[in-house]
Amino acid sequence: MASNQILTQTNNLSGSLPLVARGKVRDLYEIDPETLLFVTTDRISAFDTVFANGIPNKGALLSLMTVHWLDVLSAAIPSLRTHFLTLDLPSQIPAELRAPYRHRSMQVRKLEVFKIEAIVRGYMAGSAWSSYRKEGLVCGIRIPPGLKESERFPGGPIYTPSTKAELGEHDENIHPDRAAEIVGSKKYAARIEELALALYEHAAAYAYERGIIIADTKFEFGLDRENDEVVLVDEVLTPDNSRFWPRDLYQVGTAPPSFDKQCLRDWAISQGLKGKEGVEMPEEVVVKTEEKYREAFEKLTGRKWDEVLAEKTT
Repeated sequence: MASNQILTQTNNLSGSLPLVARGKVRDLYEIDPETLLFVTTDRISAFDTVFANGIPNKGALLSLMTVHWLDVLSAAIPSLRTHFLTLDLPSQIPAELRAPYRHRSMQVRKLEVFKIEAIVRGYMAGSAWSSYRKEGLVCGIRIPPGLKESERFPGGPIYTPSTKAELGEHDENIHPDRAAEIVGSKKYAARIEELALALYEHAAAYAYERGIIIADTKFEFGLDRENDEVVLVDEVLTPDNSRFWPRDLYQVGTAPPSFDKQCLRDWAISQGLKGKEGVEMPEEVVVKTEEKYREAFEKLTGRKWDEVLAEKTT
């Protein structure tokens, strides 16, 4: 796969596989009644809107980072179940179409996905900091007074779920009690919270050793009804769904730089384009964003990106 290749549309797969859903970044296709193909494109979104141009290699970086984390977390939590099956492309995709989809695609089990996003916050940042300054609350949870921006939560990470909005709508932060109502089962809701906190704690310790602080992140879960198991699904601990800070630049009372799309958010705000659909990013924002994603990948996996691109997959 060429290092500068950008994949923002997957319409050429429609003759090979039926499209199930199209999200802001991912397109889902059905391989068979029990299996889906997750294609992580190079599209990028901010403030719940998608930009017109993409970030080179972003889809591959996210997919391969997710698989790395699944290996790490499955070793740390033996009871963890995930939807991931393989990075191999299904046989239905013809040879002439396969190249752009290598590294960007994974086969996963088809499951019933819970309609919440399981957000875990270890540090006072983002919308949590804004809410805390106004009300002393984070997602309806009372937090001790006197905390500063970017400070670690004194009692450990907190579980602050949100709704899972449809495309074009906005997620809403909710109290864990409301999340349990949406899930429809106290047992499953408790397991989601338990797993999300455990995953965050293991991941945060792993990343810290490698020079990255995970300030907050988002997990998604599905239900394997046959085995009555809550299963980790979707992307895991990537710059798209997490706030990564460089450990050596962390300082309480400031907003540390991050290994994510913050430069894109900052640019959109500065140009008065926050929340506007179909905006094209300038080249310098594209380049800087790719560099941040690549740096996070290399720090967390210990692998050079150019070497990863040279590897063969089927």
